[in-house]
Amino acid sequence: MIRTILLIGYLILTLWAFGSIVLHGSRPTKSLSWLLTIIAIPFGGPILYYLFGVNRRKFRFFRLRQTERRRLYDENYQSLSTTEDDIHVHENKYKKLSNLNKENTFFPSYKGNNVTVLNDGEETFEAIFKAIKNAKSFVHLQYYIFKEGELTERFYELFKAKIKEGVEIRLIYDSVGSFSFRGKTIKRFKDIGVQAYPMMPLRFGSLLFTLNYRNHRKILIIDGCLGFTGGVNVSDKYIKKSSPLGIWKDLHVRLEGPVVNSLHRIFIKDYHFASSKEMLINEKYLPNLKPIGESTVQIVASGPDSRQPAVMQQYISMINSATTSVYIANPYFIPGTTVLQAIKIAALSGIQVSLLIPNKSDSLMAKHSMFSRFEELLAIGVNIYLREDFSHSKVILIDNEVASIGSGNFDYRSFEHNFEANAVIYDKKITEAICKEFTEYCEINKSLDYKTFKNRPFYQRFIEGIAKFFSPLL
Repeated sequence: MIRTILLIGYLILTLWAFGSIVLHGSRPTKSLSWLLTIIAIPFGGPILYYLFGVNRRKFRFFRLRQTERRRLYDENYQSLSTTEDDIHVHENKYKKLSNLNKENTFFPSYKGNNVTVLNDGEETFEAIFKAIKNAKSFVHLQYYIFKEGELTERFYELFKAKIKEGVEIRLIYDSVGSFSFRGKTIKRFKDIGVQAYPMMPLRFGSLLFTLNYRNHRKILIIDGCLGFTGGVNVSDKYIKKSSPLGIWKDLHVRLEGPVVNSLHRIFIKDYHFASSKEMLINEKYLPNLKPIGESTVQIVASGPDSRQPAVMQQYISMINSATTSVYIANPYFIPGTTVLQAIKIAALSGIQVSLLIPNKSDSLMAKHSMFSRFEELLAIGVNIYLREDFSHSKVILIDNEVASIGSGNFDYRSFEHNFEANAVIYDKKITEAICKEFTEYCEINKSLDYKTFKNRPFYQRFIEGIAKFFSPLL
């Protein structure tokens, strides 16, 4: 009797999963991977699909939760932030890139910004703590990982001092990435006056709708006029060795000028979604910022509530606009077919394409999946360098003229499931400096040779093939 019930249950789950994939599957390759997963793992396959595979962007519940509240900001933002005089009108080869990003995110390119590139965790947090100490009105933070440790304690002490001075502190964090930031830890912060909320909390009733959608952004805003974004999370692994990977390396940017309003707008929308309390739409939080520097910068925001996969399209457009070089540094280089073809077209067109990938990884599945694509890229002349230290940077550099630094990886999760934010910097001087450092890393690290890599052991190629098969699910 029990076996019959289990068999009926299995058939019902499997048929439901098959039907859902056929009706709502977003891509054939991903749908095929899920179909085979369902067949290969009885009961577990359909459950995994329900948790991580269902395309909930097609469902009304998800659209309402993720989009309706946020639409308020699209309607009220333009009148409060910046003027038309601040907008940079591109008349060169990056006009299409700028227009694409604006159509996808509502954020134009703003001229008159001051950009400082922060090259590691120590430099990043030194700048962040200095900025918080100088805050006069408010500090707004948003992180994927806000983890207990030395850095968190420094934030706590700073927050306590600034709140006594009358400074408002608002913090939003991802429920999965900041899983340890709960209980007594979060209570300590709330007890001193920090207004802290999780994004898409892990709660019964909403877990199945939100588990697969994470807020991967890293944003800090000080008094509405100073902003930080990039790839650095609040974790001690950025300042001291806490794992076999050593101290994590990453790039972050410090921004001043009109573009800070774009970055702040992302925080404000997310904060309203997380807290359901405050609408921070006024001149205190979105002041009219005057030009303060020479750089043109554009913010690209993307998430499962976006009309288009903005980060993926940003990367493709950047690659397509290149005429001499494409440099990519990313810890999770697992591009889908469309992005992979853009890279191949660039390489076959005579453009120098170089990838800087960490040889070590915090995810074996991700590492093997990355390596599974190297042979076909090496065969057409793509340069691939394996960095011995672990770099978490998400960077793409085009023609020594334009740089993108942010939270978006080259993988399905960043393109489809995560909320991400990138800063596109249209500044030749800054980009050349980052390119110089990129090439220096390439010179001192291992370069993959096509013939040698092609003859790697069978077991390695087999493992990579398995990982490649599951890559659309990562």
